[in-house]
Amino acid sequence: MDIETFRDICINKAGVTEEFPFDNQTLVFKVMNKMFALADVDLFESANLKCDPERAVQLREQYAGIKPGYHMNKKHWNTVMADGSVPDPLIVELINHSYDLVVAGLSRKLRDELEMYNNTTKL
Repeated sequence: MDIETFRDICINKAGVTEEFPFDNQTLVFKVMNKMFALADVDLFESANLKCDPERAVQLREQYAGIKPGYHMNKKHWNTVMADGSVPDPLIVELINHSYDLVVAGLSRKLRDELEMYNNTTKL
């Protein structure tokens, strides 16, 4: 997967913004101001994605290209290599999973705002 494809998948989700809060290289995708994906835009060797803790362990055991989240809470984040060792369809699934986990953790008010956003963009 390349950075353009990764970005397109992330940015086309409802309520998502992108920014560079840490430096000029680390692109961060947020849903309702909560991070769900991070990637180095220059090298794009990997991406950090939130993951259910049990699933995170299973994925790390199954794929050499999935490791505990670099500079992140290792229980809840994985670093997913973009070198072909993790199939692109699985990366897409993990982006969706990360987004869904963050949305599920939003307050009721923010989820309602996101739902309103979804409804207005579909018109």
